[in-house]
Amino acid sequence: MGPSELFNADDLVLGFDPADKWEAIHSLVDHLVGRGRLAPDAAEPVREAVLARERSMSTGMELGVAIPHAAVDDLPEIVGAMGVVQREGGLDFESIDGQPTRVVVLLVIPKAQKLLHIRTLADIARVLAKESVRERLLGTADVEEARAALIAGTT
Repeated sequence: MGPSELFNADDLVLGFDPADKWEAIHSLVDHLVGRGRLAPDAAEPVREAVLARERSMSTGMELGVAIPHAAVDDLPEIVGAMGVVQREGGLDFESIDGQPTRVVVLLVIPKAQKLLHIRTLADIARVLAKESVRERLLGTADVEEARAALIAGTT
């Protein structure tokens, strides 16, 4: 599942400004609950699963992208939210290239759908590896424009 199918405009948080990666994860889980994408009683189990995954190994990738994620039980479908850190200097996410993170994608995937998990991570990484997509995300204050950048990146 690529970003164009996964994210509605309301799933994108522009001007995302967490203090650290832990706050980023908390904020994006709260965003999913606030949008009705996650049930309120699922928030804590999801948050703990994502935090446990992050403690085991950083999900900070390359090119300013981090994809904190977890597979959880009792989730009917994959859900995600994206925070775009537009402030100068980005966010320290302990990325493998040592560069600051500018795009944080939270993915929560049903545990029973392991293949979807792997494919979705790969699809999102492929789209966000495109410099043109990242530049458009960082340069807009409009969530519809940000979503359009993701859609354009899939072609």
